[in-house]
Amino acid sequence: MAAPIGGMEEVRSVGEALLDTGRPLRSRFRALFTLRNVGGPEAIEWISRGFVDESELLKHELAYCLGQMMDRRAVPVLSEVLRDRGQEPMVRHEAGEALGAIGDPEVLELLKEYSQDPVIEVAETCQLAVQRIEWLQQNPDTPDGNPYLSVDPAPPAEETDIPKLRSTLLDDTCPLFDRYRAMFALRNIGEEKAVLALADGLQCGGSLFRHEIGYVLGQMQHEASVPQLAAALNRHEENPMVRHECAEALGAIAQEECLQALRTHAEDTERVVRESCEVALDMYDYENSGNFQYADGLTQIKVQV
Repeated sequence: MAAPIGGMEEVRSVGEALLDTGRPLRSRFRALFTLRNVGGPEAIEWISRGFVDESELLKHELAYCLGQMMDRRAVPVLSEVLRDRGQEPMVRHEAGEALGAIGDPEVLELLKEYSQDPVIEVAETCQLAVQRIEWLQQNPDTPDGNPYLSVDPAPPAEETDIPKLRSTLLDDTCPLFDRYRAMFALRNIGEEKAVLALADGLQCGGSLFRHEIGYVLGQMQHEASVPQLAAALNRHEENPMVRHECAEALGAIAQEECLQALRTHAEDTERVVRESCEVALDMYDYENSGNFQYADGLTQIKVQV
């Protein structure tokens, strides 16, 4: 284990590792999550410089980390990425979600504007982000009981009955915000019946919804979801953003049956899926090594860069 970092020279060294295109992607991911854990303006600056990279997956994770840091100093770069139609939809979506995670009411007008974006995943993300910020304004002191310590795009529902939550989750006529609230309530319950209810969501809803299902199943790291995650990864007609999230979830669960699914798609024709499998295989190795932990979809990491 490396010594804790935090000085400018140490942050610069890790930042350079993040931006070094000659390094394996898995190494750059470790650098990214180290910066995320360190926090502060220098870390934000290094992360922000990565949005010119060619890897859609890496840029998506850059935006994710900036959102999870909940630092308003990241708002300008995230706003720029959301506005940039030259960026891939998966990256713009994550920038919108990150703005919602930071929760600054000053971005409400921007998010409302892009709630009408022609890219449905971007539009739905911004709609959710608006609703999250407005919900927080109305419920400023409500604890969410999230055992994973992630900043989620919607608060969990108060309901605790799994069949009722499953019904809301899978109902395409329900508002997406309500379905997300059911999703996170099921995640927080955590038992196998909740896992299986969530896994059923991989076959309904839009791409954004299914991608979030993959994410929460990765957080839960429960082997009961492996068959459904592997099946979604194997569906070549599925949106790559969904397949990517399922690959990372399989890496986090790190059971033997996950390994074959990830190896099968390590040379996938979709770059974001291929790269996700590369990172997920690294997650698998470390989950089984005892050296450090990747957790909840790459949101916590202890590393030696």
